[in-house]
Amino acid sequence: MTRQDKKDVHSVTPEVIIDFLKKTIPFNELDEECLMKVAQNCTIDFFPKGTMIFKQDETEVEYLYIIQKGGVKIYLKDEEGMVTLKDFRGEGSYIGALPIIQGTKANLNVETVEDTFCFLLKKEIFLELIEDNPKFAQYYLKSFTEKFLRTAYQELRQHRVAPRTEGTLYMFSVHVGDLVKGEPKTISATDSIQLAAQKMAEYHIGSLLVTDEKGDVIGIVTDKDLRTKVVAQGRSVAEPVANIMASPVETISSHKVCFDALLTMMTKQIHHLAVEKQGKIVGVITSHDIMVLQGSSPLYLFREIVSQRTIEGLYPLSKKVPLIVRTLIEEGAKPNNITRMITILNDHILDRLLSLMIDKYGAPPVPFCWLLMGSEGRKEQTFRTDQDNAIIYQDPENSRKKEEAREYFSQFGKEAIEHLVKCGYPPCPGNIMASNPKWCQPYSVWQSYFDEWILKPEPEEVLNATIFFDFRPGFGSLDLGIKLRDHLTDLAKRQEIFLLHLAKDCLASRPPLTFFRNFIVEKDGEHKNRLDIKKRGLVPFVDFARLMALKFGIKETNTVERLGLLYEGEHISKELYTETVEAYEFQMQIRFVHQLEMMENGQQPDNYINPSDLTDLEKQTLKEAFGVISKLQSIIRDMFPMM
Repeated sequence: MTRQDKKDVHSVTPEVIIDFLKKTIPFNELDEECLMKVAQNCTIDFFPKGTMIFKQDETEVEYLYIIQKGGVKIYLKDEEGMVTLKDFRGEGSYIGALPIIQGTKANLNVETVEDTFCFLLKKEIFLELIEDNPKFAQYYLKSFTEKFLRTAYQELRQHRVAPRTEGTLYMFSVHVGDLVKGEPKTISATDSIQLAAQKMAEYHIGSLLVTDEKGDVIGIVTDKDLRTKVVAQGRSVAEPVANIMASPVETISSHKVCFDALLTMMTKQIHHLAVEKQGKIVGVITSHDIMVLQGSSPLYLFREIVSQRTIEGLYPLSKKVPLIVRTLIEEGAKPNNITRMITILNDHILDRLLSLMIDKYGAPPVPFCWLLMGSEGRKEQTFRTDQDNAIIYQDPENSRKKEEAREYFSQFGKEAIEHLVKCGYPPCPGNIMASNPKWCQPYSVWQSYFDEWILKPEPEEVLNATIFFDFRPGFGSLDLGIKLRDHLTDLAKRQEIFLLHLAKDCLASRPPLTFFRNFIVEKDGEHKNRLDIKKRGLVPFVDFARLMALKFGIKETNTVERLGLLYEGEHISKELYTETVEAYEFQMQIRFVHQLEMMENGQQPDNYINPSDLTDLEKQTLKEAFGVISKLQSIIRDMFPMM
């Protein structure tokens, strides 16, 4: 029997309760009349240390408990008895709100950690307050988003991704500063290369920070520099270190987590990072430090990719990416971190492939840029996302060059796509690829494409916008892609009719929830009783972020980054930004876990999830995420009143 079943609760004078509630959020938002009603319907009870107030999935919750003195711990246990959530709440905090609102039994275990007094508010009165006071209700709903979203993430990992690694990976919990071992070793820029080599040997380290006459760090010299810039080139070891150092030094803040350091090293293709704290460099960390920390690191795959000397050697490497993703999901990585990692690995495979092809074909007749579009352009790829790419090249200066460029890039594009397919990247069903002559064109043609899509918007052009308008330069002369991005950003924000068409498209789909907040699923066919979480759930968020980015001249393509810039530019509120990002990322997490399960069962990954496979908490969180779609669409209607 839980303590809630006891009948020895006690009444207390309303004045005592009102005085306490006036200091307690969100009751301090209520007027005197409401507070008096609350006080008249409150009792007080005492719970000795170690009392189990709620038992998960057993206790019927009849009251909202407001902690007047003492504290409780809140936790979730799986079938094996393992604790998957710990939360501690003290004076002024509450328990019981979620099951009351949902009409369910207690969803968590609640146990006192010290002698505790609680005010008990009847659930009927609490529900009336929720119904009649929007600001009061908003507090609890926002609180659920922040507190229980973490639990839902844990449930996804705990129950649907069986762990394969031993112990915990620390990529998302250990800060960079924790890896620093002692003061950084330095050498003056005027000292000799030989002295640098001697110091590295003496200290058993692979790098030295280089300082100027004032003692400021201006560069770094590594053991790799000694091999490639001195020994390989036959330089004199008497030369000053300044001649071979890398400058400026790549730095990272000491409070960043090690995953951020890993991404920085992989993106910039470096093995050393100077750690900065309060404007001062306090040490150096290496890729080896991170590999030792993690055990099985994406750096191994990264090194395999960049060291390949044949195109065929790249074929099996993309198939190793899911293993990296699985590890990240186990560790607790948020979807945006996972997609960042997938993007970096896929980008390096593409970079190595196209570099090897240029070695084979010879230098192109004019500069070119490989464009990545769709989810690739947004840096939001999951498992085996279809290809969406194109080639843009500099306008040839004469007809002969024009023909040379056409022949070169036509053949280059076709062969590149064939290799990418063999690497495991499926071709685009709509043939939006560099092998299609229509999408392998000089800059002037690409500019005319975008001009027509924006200035003469038709339904087909709006569809193009959802794919092409998310492009980013991926390889080659990136300035060509940047120039095109600048052009369309400047043009689109001034074209109200085009934006109106995009807005209309954003409103075309409805959240996959019935009036009674049940999931809308396929009624028959191959995907019966399932819903397409990409099309029905994620796309409205992507479309909203794209529309707003184009309207306000934001050049970023990633959905989460777009939302962040919209918030920074005060185009959306902080509350909407937080709610939207959390809703979007939770759906992405479900998508990742679903696709990973399919792949491990030997199936081709898709986007069709079965809501019945989710836990109650996951279902509730997903419904809240779908509910955000209506808020986004309401903003669009207000912004485009002609809709």
